[in-house]
Amino acid sequence: MTCSSLRAARFAGCSVLLAAFLLTSCTTSGSGGDKAGASRSPTPSSARTATEHSEKELGKQARAALAAVRGGTPVESGAERVTDGIHSEPTLSKGKTYRISLACAGKGNARLTFVPADAGSGTTVPCDKSVVQQRITADRPVRVDVDGTRGSTGVIAWQINAV
Repeated sequence: MTCSSLRAARFAGCSVLLAAFLLTSCTTSGSGGDKAGASRSPTPSSARTATEHSEKELGKQARAALAAVRGGTPVESGAERVTDGIHSEPTLSKGKTYRISLACAGKGNARLTFVPADAGSGTTVPCDKSVVQQRITADRPVRVDVDGTRGSTGVIAWQINAV
C-alpha cells in the first residue's frame, strides 16, 4: 500500500468515526436519557404538520364559500394565509368593471384596500366564511391588498371576475 492510499484510507476512516460521533451526540439526551413519564411537547415537525392540515382545511372552507357566489368571467383568483395577506396587481382592462369576491375562514378579520383608493371601496372581511364582494373600476393600474388585523389567522380565498 502506498503512502498516499494509506493516508486516504485513514482520512476516510476518521471521517466515518467523526460522523458517527456527531450523530450519536446529537441524538442522545443531555440529561442522561429519557425519563419514564416525562411529558414531551410536540416536535416542530408535528406542530407544522398540524398547522398545515388546519390551513388546508380552512382553505377548503374558504374556497367552498366563494364557490357559492360565482358570476362573471374569472380574471384572477387565489388563496392565501391571513398572516401573509393578498397583494396583487391584476391585469384589468381600462374602463371595464370588475368584482372581487373574498371569503375568509379562521378567526379575526382582514382589511381590503385598493391603490388608487378610488378604484374600489375598502372594507373589512370577517374570517367567519361569509363572502364579501366589492366593485373594482379599472381606469388605471390597480393594486389590491388584503391584510389581516392583529391576531387574525386563517385562509382567505379570493377571485376577481369581469362583470
